[in-house]
Amino acid sequence: MPTCLTLRHLPFEGLDTMASMLVERGFEVRYLDVAKDPVDAAACAAADLLIVLGGPIGACDEAAYPFLLDELAVIHARIEADQPLLGICLGSQLMARAMGARNHSGTAVEIGWSEIELTAAGQDSCLVPLAEGPVFQWHSDTFDLPEGATQLARSAVCAQQAFQRGRALALQFHPEVSAAQLQVWYLGHARALADPASPDVHTLRNDADRYAADLTRRLAQMLDTWLAEVELGRG
Repeated sequence: MPTCLTLRHLPFEGLDTMASMLVERGFEVRYLDVAKDPVDAAACAAADLLIVLGGPIGACDEAAYPFLLDELAVIHARIEADQPLLGICLGSQLMARAMGARNHSGTAVEIGWSEIELTAAGQDSCLVPLAEGPVFQWHSDTFDLPEGATQLARSAVCAQQAFQRGRALALQFHPEVSAAQLQVWYLGHARALADPASPDVHTLRNDADRYAADLTRRLAQMLDTWLAEVELGRG
């Protein structure tokens, strides 16, 4: 049975819909909560798939959150070894930094549902289903495209929405969210949503009701294609 180890920064920001998809595809799924559990380099290297999730801190905040240095080390090792790796939101920012790229503030906070635009390379990638409708965004930081990586997607607000290098895939957006779990995000991040620049929580709820179920369908298609590409597919 293939194993999936997931580095999680907040208990309520897990794999969400992707968890059941991975189990259905034969994976044993396990979490490592990096705020309290040591980042086990050997376990990260041994996992068939490593996923690094999002969180409300920055990829360069190791002065306050020193575990980020351990995450960067295992991410760098994983990329150099060309082992399957998926980074989402903060996970994608950590991947970029581990590859030597600059992390910095974006031109605007991007919260809510919007479409991504695929590059030419992205149009020939596993991301095609995800570009067929809106995806969910929640970030203020971004990064430069790492050397040796291929840009796959951009948005009107953020130039770097996805990149790939070998069997490592970075997604700035959140393809894994469900409308139900986002209700917990709205509460957990209520202070961020109180900012006048943030969207109204009622709008976020209504949009999730419109778009989340279809995003789950599109994520399943994307996941099957990507797992096959990194030689973890069922076929």
